[in-house]
Amino acid sequence: MKLEVLVAIVHNDKAAYFTSLIRSSQANLQLTMPAKGTTHLILDYVGLTERPKSLITSIVRADQADALISLLDDTFKKGKDYKGIAFTVPLTSVIGTLTYGFLSNDKRTVKEES
Repeated sequence: MKLEVLVAIVHNDKAAYFTSLIRSSQANLQLTMPAKGTTHLILDYVGLTERPKSLITSIVRADQADALISLLDDTFKKGKDYKGIAFTVPLTSVIGTLTYGFLSNDKRTVKEES
């Protein structure tokens, strides 16, 4: 099973919502950090402020990436509070079976405690 890196930029106040949505697609690893959109330069020039953004980076299985992007796209269309952008990039290499098992949510590769 191949893996992909999902990158999403969303409004800061909706980051928890999108993180939960992505987690529901079996993404075991997510990183959320503050970000700025590209319009901040123009808005600063005319004296307006921009809403803070969050960058969400997740590892998802390639077979679920298209469905997740479609789900995010539908959510982005809900209204201006849900606007964002998302894309995936193929992950070409992962070192270690246990690491791969965790990232792909493949329970067959996880060792059980005795």
